[in-house]
Amino acid sequence: MTIGILETGRPPAALRAQWGSYSDMIRTMLGRDREYRNYDVQAGELPADPAECSAYVITGSPAGVHDDLPWIPPFLDFLRRVRGRAKLVGICFGHQAMAEAFGGEVARSPKGWAVGVHRYEIVEPPPEMREPLAFAIPAFHQDQVVALPPGARVLAASEFTPFASIGYDDNTVSVQGHPEFSAAFSAALIEAKRDVYGPLAAPALLSLLQPKDGGRAADWLRRFVDGGGLDTPG
Repeated sequence: MTIGILETGRPPAALRAQWGSYSDMIRTMLGRDREYRNYDVQAGELPADPAECSAYVITGSPAGVHDDLPWIPPFLDFLRRVRGRAKLVGICFGHQAMAEAFGGEVARSPKGWAVGVHRYEIVEPPPEMREPLAFAIPAFHQDQVVALPPGARVLAASEFTPFASIGYDDNTVSVQGHPEFSAAFSAALIEAKRDVYGPLAAPALLSLLQPKDGGRAADWLRRFVDGGGLDTPG
């Protein structure tokens, strides 16, 4: 199995030397003992054939799906073409891009920034998740999904983020939070963007001290990529 990483963004330059790229974090989360192909989506690089990989993971990005950037329309078109032909996992921007591509709606939240650890309650047990309980993972976003695509269903939610994880009917899932972010990287990211987060920075840093479920969420995504997907009985 080859996993394609659709890299739609990069960490701040000051953090990359220590923490690596978002692609590096995805590889660590899913396991280094796999075959990967990396696609620099911001540079216009997309698979020529959706069948190049058995699964694709979409990373986070500082961009928004409605930004006037030349790479976003062809990327959304690729997601429509690949759906049902390979497994898809969307994280943060990837979660929003999938919803937008498949007929949902993404908008800037009037609640402002979600930053720090957020807890999501399970609405429907995510496919392949062991012990499908609520999970807490880092979140960094202003935009969020505000209307589901046709046929999609909510897997996890919070009061702040009602569509925190979405499942589809063709081996496709997404999550708004960041199971690939360590607490240490999340803290460094908050510090690097204090001017953006303002008074939210201090409570966000404190939230990183609470128990987190990044390992369990990562295990879920590993099992999802390896397993039968949404249509496989639990």
